[in-house]
Amino acid sequence: MGFEKEANSSSHGLRPPPATEETPLIGDRKPSSSQSKTFANVFIAIVGAGVLGLPYSFKRTGWIMGLLSLFFVAFLTHHCMMLLVYARRKLESSDPMKKIPSFGDLGFSVCGSAGRLVVDVLIILAQAGFCVGYLLFIGNTMAHMINTPTPTDLSPKILGLAPKSFYIWGCFPFQLGLNSIKTLTHLAPLSIFADVADLGAMGVVYVEDVLLMMRGVRFSELKTFGNISLFFYGLGVAVYSFEGVGMVLPLESETKDKDKFGRVLALTMGFIALMYGSFGALGYFAFGEQTKDLITANLGVGWISTLVKLGLVINLFFTLPIMMNPVYEIVERRLWGGRYCLWLRWVLVLVVSLVALLVPNFADFMALVGSGVCCVLGFVLPTLFHLIVFKEEMGWKPWLSDVSILAVGTILGVTGTCFALQEIFAVKV
Repeated sequence: MGFEKEANSSSHGLRPPPATEETPLIGDRKPSSSQSKTFANVFIAIVGAGVLGLPYSFKRTGWIMGLLSLFFVAFLTHHCMMLLVYARRKLESSDPMKKIPSFGDLGFSVCGSAGRLVVDVLIILAQAGFCVGYLLFIGNTMAHMINTPTPTDLSPKILGLAPKSFYIWGCFPFQLGLNSIKTLTHLAPLSIFADVADLGAMGVVYVEDVLLMMRGVRFSELKTFGNISLFFYGLGVAVYSFEGVGMVLPLESETKDKDKFGRVLALTMGFIALMYGSFGALGYFAFGEQTKDLITANLGVGWISTLVKLGLVINLFFTLPIMMNPVYEIVERRLWGGRYCLWLRWVLVLVVSLVALLVPNFADFMALVGSGVCCVLGFVLPTLFHLIVFKEEMGWKPWLSDVSILAVGTILGVTGTCFALQEIFAVKV
């Protein structure tokens, strides 16, 4: 016992070696997740506040085009997630000593430092983009609840600022404090509260939608298909809503029965697609052309809708530092030797807040992040890595499939980004 105590105390005194390119971002974990737990973990990793912008997307694209976009993206996302899993299994089977726990580690194993750099940059942009969306939601929701325009004051101001800007700046000092926490262990349970709040908000919106639809829906006045630019816009929103590719390798590592992981993942993605599709369609059916960029803005006044909005605001407020944590891990690893850096974190929080102040519309920003970042992260890189890993044994059918998805992902990324930027600037004008 004495020797064990001495060894433990001496190990705490040792300073860990500095992080290098070869150091895995995620340590070894013992597989422990059952199929039901894997289903829940995948669900939590994917479902987020982005679902609240789907009814507005359906309004822009048309409800049939919106449904087709969602189901297409769900299928493609599942396929590309499994490509990452197959590539990781192939590399680890060829070298039993090799461990590839994360997306960035897979990029390094396949393409060296350049592969990890590309993955790291895209993860930073995606995670920071989600946090910008959170601040947009907080600012717009608080402004809608407290500072609604009136006939006598069409453009209310708070201390000379637009209400959205005031509330975003109001979050800033508190976010500096939350994002200064070295370990987010104490904040992790709030991610569960976030998902509960999201599901609660969806439930309330579902009920509101059904009650309004019971009064009658004029389907002839609803848009079914938009033009080609709106098709790419809808795809960008759908890609944003299904983003979670960065978590697939850690989740597969934790699964007990890895042979059934693909089936559980497919079941989860199918369930989420049906839930997203019904939520977006019912929201558009209920409110028609009056559908707002955040469907919660369409909820009537009352204590239930107020509690839902406040719950979402609080959960996103506390979830933001959790979502920023991967950004800090990557930036501190590359610029600060893997050590904690307070001023670097504060600069990143400032940048995210400034971007949120400049973006006028939540759903349009979803489309921009989904097209410009998530298409590359979710479609282009998985197929590229799969092509490289299996190039010597791949038949023409898998090769054609990978090349086709690679081309589609590139086209969606470029065109979707252009159309999303057009929508954002059109709103400003």
